[in-house]
Amino acid sequence: MNTTTPTRLTIEPLTRNAFARFGDVIQVDDSVRHFTINEGNTERYHDLANLDPGADGRAIVSIFRGLPRTLPFTVTMMERHPKASQAFIPLSGRPYLVVVAAPESTPTVDDLRVFLCQGHQGVNYARGVWHHPLLGLDAVSDFLIIDRAGPGDNCDIVQMEAPSVIPEPL
Repeated sequence: MNTTTPTRLTIEPLTRNAFARFGDVIQVDDSVRHFTINEGNTERYHDLANLDPGADGRAIVSIFRGLPRTLPFTVTMMERHPKASQAFIPLSGRPYLVVVAAPESTPTVDDLRVFLCQGHQGVNYARGVWHHPLLGLDAVSDFLIIDRAGPGDNCDIVQMEAPSVIPEPL
């Protein structure tokens, strides 16, 4: 029986700088390269993520429909995709959480970072970055996913050695 008190994780706002070690923030703002196209009718926010399908892979587009998670939420496992990046772009306009850890080694509770993403912010996990599966909030939410199809196993899963909890917002 595990009597360890779960570590309480801190939720951070999602910013490009804070998330840079784990991948890209996909977001429209003036800090990214953008220009007008289509005879002045469209503003193109260009090259927002380093999509990486890996060797022998190809980029595919899917939609994931995630059930909402309830806070507090206990993080018991993490996964990573060692062969390619994986982008999540919210379609439902709702906030969601991402839990990440750097790819260098198997994550521990001390390695975890939790980001609150707004409904207009997507994330692209770099190849090998540990992350928790989809953590939608409030209601069923759809996400456009760009990831890899190709030969070889592209999903590693680990169970966390110690529990950690994402608390309810204050």
